[in-house]
Amino acid sequence: MIKDEEKQSGTLTRRTSMADYLSPQVRGIKPSGIRRFFDLASGRKDIITLGVGEPDFVTPWHVREACVYALEMGKTQYTSNAGTPELREEIGIYMDREFDVAYNPANEILVTVGGSEAIDLALRALISPGDEILVPEPCYISYSPITALSGGVPVGVETFAKDQFKLTAESLRAAITPRSKVLILCYPSNPTGGIMTYEDWLPIAKVVEENDLIVISDEIYAELTYGSKHVSFPSMPGMKDRTILVSGFSKSFAMTGWRIGYACGHSELISAMLKIHQYTVMCASNMSQVAALEALRNGMDEKNRMVESYNQRRRLVVQGFRDIGLQCHEPQGAFYAFPSIAGLGLTSEEFATGLLNDQKVAAVPGDVFGLGGEGHLRCSYATSVNQITEAIERIGIYVRKLKGN
Repeated sequence: MIKDEEKQSGTLTRRTSMADYLSPQVRGIKPSGIRRFFDLASGRKDIITLGVGEPDFVTPWHVREACVYALEMGKTQYTSNAGTPELREEIGIYMDREFDVAYNPANEILVTVGGSEAIDLALRALISPGDEILVPEPCYISYSPITALSGGVPVGVETFAKDQFKLTAESLRAAITPRSKVLILCYPSNPTGGIMTYEDWLPIAKVVEENDLIVISDEIYAELTYGSKHVSFPSMPGMKDRTILVSGFSKSFAMTGWRIGYACGHSELISAMLKIHQYTVMCASNMSQVAALEALRNGMDEKNRMVESYNQRRRLVVQGFRDIGLQCHEPQGAFYAFPSIAGLGLTSEEFATGLLNDQKVAAVPGDVFGLGGEGHLRCSYATSVNQITEAIERIGIYVRKLKGN
């Protein structure tokens, strides 16, 4: 756009590079620290990758077969913007049965292109310029960039290993200002594997109520808990109408590439998200919705077998880190370990880079996950036992080198 003074003077200030055409919000966003390490390791068979949070299982055959049959039957059209009625109905049944939260499939459930789209829709529907969005950290790396793109201000709320990376009411209260509007939750946690119990949630719900906050609860790892059942935040007294629950099929049903997720919440909030969804992606893939429906109806046995396998690997990786002298909080959910590398004389970025170059093991430096992440390393144990065992042995060699042993 030509400014008034430029019109009057007859001059025009030219942009000197293509980057000058980009919005300030986009220019200010850093590339994903997770993908950077994944890209460095991609295609190299000599590298063990503990970086990307993706199941090593293939989507169960009967789920794939349902999709193939749908294609053979010509199910290649658009669906309803909100998702097929059958899938929304099944999601409602599932949420009620597994997590004690009842949603009306007609107007309180929206099927999205992965859980990531649901998070984006929720933030764009809620944020006015300058609103502060509270983000317990360390956390999934997308929350703050999406908040900034939507015109909001991300405010980190640090959690600590001594508290098992649980969010505390005291830390939350300390971060709240008159501009606070939304609290984003992610439990079970990526990257720490931390969980929240009913007793943990009670004081958080009280703070949410007292400060009139809306909550986005990312529960994509809800099915991946070990030793205790996941407690869904909207199941807490008075929290259902204040919460947009986000979940999906990527982690629990090994369906990352299908890009299928969902959001549940108050009808007015879901309606607002649906408007954005209509004008951006129209609807989730018809075939992916068919596969998701099959997973919910007939995929629980396979899901449970995958969870048990993760649990075995979880015990292996935690003990392995402790055996090589790294303190490691015991994750109770998801499929990540978050060992401490503090005291070894390197930042988490330096440690991860050195580990990749010296021992050919790719893991994610903890600092990319925000407050409290520095001094840690995120290691996914969604890989084979042999790979985990070899990776820990190599990490042990690198740690001993740093210690001069």
